[in-house]
Amino acid sequence: METERFSVAAGDGRRLEVIAAGPADGRPVIQHHGTPGSAHGFWPPHVERAVERGVRLIAYSRPGYAGSDRHSGRAVRDCAADAAAIADAIGAERFFTVGGSGGGPHALACAALLGDRVIAAATVAGVAPFYAEGLDWLEGMGEENHQEIGAAVEGPEKLEEFLAAWEPQLRQVQGPDLLEAFGNLVSGADAAVLTGEYAEFAAGGMRNSMSGGTWGWFDDDLAFIGDWGFDPASIAVPVTVWQGLDDRFVPAGHGRWLAAHVAGADARLLDGQGHLSLALGRYGEILDSLLAAEG
Repeated sequence: METERFSVAAGDGRRLEVIAAGPADGRPVIQHHGTPGSAHGFWPPHVERAVERGVRLIAYSRPGYAGSDRHSGRAVRDCAADAAAIADAIGAERFFTVGGSGGGPHALACAALLGDRVIAAATVAGVAPFYAEGLDWLEGMGEENHQEIGAAVEGPEKLEEFLAAWEPQLRQVQGPDLLEAFGNLVSGADAAVLTGEYAEFAAGGMRNSMSGGTWGWFDDDLAFIGDWGFDPASIAVPVTVWQGLDDRFVPAGHGRWLAAHVAGADARLLDGQGHLSLALGRYGEILDSLLAAEG
């Protein structure tokens, strides 16, 4: 099914790059991409799973990524207004939302801040708050994430230097290069799926995420280690927390913390699943966990 591409104006006039696929009258699911990432496209089997369920997938590039204008100094909570603007533009009074990896906090922000406009939310291998009580945020993460977050903690100048060093490689990365590029972040479960057509698709997404520079990535990282602007315990809509227990991008401790602290969370903590393999292998079930909230 063909992917539709369009722009939406945020409340402050910024341009948001949006894509959509699936039946025009389908139940809308707004997706929040990982970090770094963008609205590069949808993995075709995911569109198939959506069409089977009468779902319309909507994704957008967060500010500063690809074709979306930057929102300097944004907090995680700010995505809720952008998601609402996108929903308004497509005529959706209510919608589902899902976020993977760095998109997880943004899906939770929508669930916390948009009231009953959000029917249900899911976080898939999503990070927990950086200063979460009882969580060692970096424990179990690959060395590359230790370096990245360490730079962010040192301050904006150090983070800008760190990301600038990565940009040339990621601007031209190809599928076969991803295992080496991700390095120690890749678990056995993820290495098994990061091949062939999927690796090429993921590499294309990575290249696209760098097409507007590193500002989206920079602003994401600072938002993650800052005040998210909402309390996960305040969420009043159904949330499913999906987490692979063999994940070195976002380790199992994050999923366990979210499952314990997001109000009423339904925890799906899965043995043998990594960061990438989780969404690839369970996408239909992830959609089902959202749609179940309709009763």
